[in-house]
Amino acid sequence: MQLSIILTTKYRLLSMAAIVDVFETANRFLREEGKSDFFEITFVGIAPDNVLPDAINHIPYATFTADRQYDLIFVPAFGPVDLGNTLAENGCFLPWLRAQYERGATLASICTGAFLLAASGLLNGKKATTHVDAADKLAACFPEVNIQQDAVVTQDTNIYTSGGATSGFHLKLALLQKYCGRALAVRIAKVFSIDMDRENQAYFSHFEPTEAHDDELVMRVQHKIKQEFPEIKSIEEAIADIPASRRNFVRRFKQATGLTPIRYLQKTKIEAAKKLLENTEKGLFEIMLCAGYNDMKNFRQLFKENTGMTPKAYRDKFAMRFEPII
Repeated sequence: MQLSIILTTKYRLLSMAAIVDVFETANRFLREEGKSDFFEITFVGIAPDNVLPDAINHIPYATFTADRQYDLIFVPAFGPVDLGNTLAENGCFLPWLRAQYERGATLASICTGAFLLAASGLLNGKKATTHVDAADKLAACFPEVNIQQDAVVTQDTNIYTSGGATSGFHLKLALLQKYCGRALAVRIAKVFSIDMDRENQAYFSHFEPTEAHDDELVMRVQHKIKQEFPEIKSIEEAIADIPASRRNFVRRFKQATGLTPIRYLQKTKIEAAKKLLENTEKGLFEIMLCAGYNDMKNFRQLFKENTGMTPKAYRDKFAMRFEPII
């Protein structure tokens, strides 16, 4: 199988290296069983020459202009960059990806690599996921994509996408199982210490809203929510002194932040509750009040809708239990 990893500008090194490591390890296990390598790995980039770290410079390199067809193409995650500018820098890959797909290639993106697939138009009408904190931006930029925000892995007509970071391992396992069988996929999971039963990435989300826009009214409400969210019981309280109609302001708020004011307030409250569960020993009732809720049933329901798990399960997973290092 001809497997290529495209070296976009601003790719995340960890994302790219993990793809190499998993599939080279799969080849090694196959050789140990007396079989041939199944995956022939090639980097595909833009520049005629590409200098790679010593640990991976043994892997062949080709440009996207070379007349070569691949069976499986990975788009690694992007680093913490301006995605708009980065997509423009990598625009030359878009017709190449479309041509490869039309000729039968399977495409797979890791984390924010989904933005490049979406920019190609190949995700229009298809299911896709990305890093849970980037899903709202992906939906705003590419409304024709069927975003599965909490999904760890999606598959739709020969295109695979994965959530953030370690979710990419679940995508690789799915492809290994498809091409090489479950036994090899399980062995790889054990070697890389991957829990195979993860079906939701919502609990990895972190709400840190941006204020990088020029709408002063929206920023005023953002600041009010940030400072007074425990006391704000409805969005009407937050926008009571805003000189704009509710309908117009909701439109402006969503345009600036990617969220409706109600959703923004809810995510702010739930994020506060998550931090208290992670870092304090406060009881659940006290945490509910600190987050600005006064009905336990409603709080539990909203918490689970936002994180995919109950408050207790979230504390069990993320509460700090390590002994301090002295």
